Amino acid sequence: MSEHRARVAWRRATPDFAYDTYDRTHEVRFPGGQALQGSAAPDYKGDPAKANPEEMLAAALASCHMLTFLAIAARSRLVVDAYEDEAEATLGKDDGGKLAVTKVVLRPRVTFAGEAPAPEKLADLHRKAHDNCFVGRSVRCEVVVEPA
Repeated sequence: MSEHRARVAWRRATPDFAYDTYDRTHEVRFPGGQALQGSAAPDYKGDPAKANPEEMLAAALASCHMLTFLAIAARSRLVVDAYEDEAEATLGKDDGGKLAVTKVVLRPRVTFAGEAPAPEKLADLHRKAHDNCFVGRSVRCEVVVEPA
């Protein structure tokens, strides 16, 4: 199998360390050198201009679904010209009453070269992508795919 890593680093940048005022900005760095600035969600005193973990989870699920879909389409000899998604993660209470991402909705829009497959075939491609997405198979929350 394979391993996948990310480095997360935070350092106090304020004189205090009070819950209401400490800076939640942190860096997420990947082995290839790419880095992004993260924070908490705005509801938890984070910077809305920076990615939060819930958004990154939605992005990971959308990216995995897309990459799996593209592989399945290519193997089916369907040519995809464009793929977009507007993923949404919902934070709510889980069965134990704790806050958790309880649902992620993927809204992929796919443009094919030439004639698009029939709606039933497109739904089957998304079902197969959902069933084989590594990240989607790893989360406990409901992942809903609503192709446009």
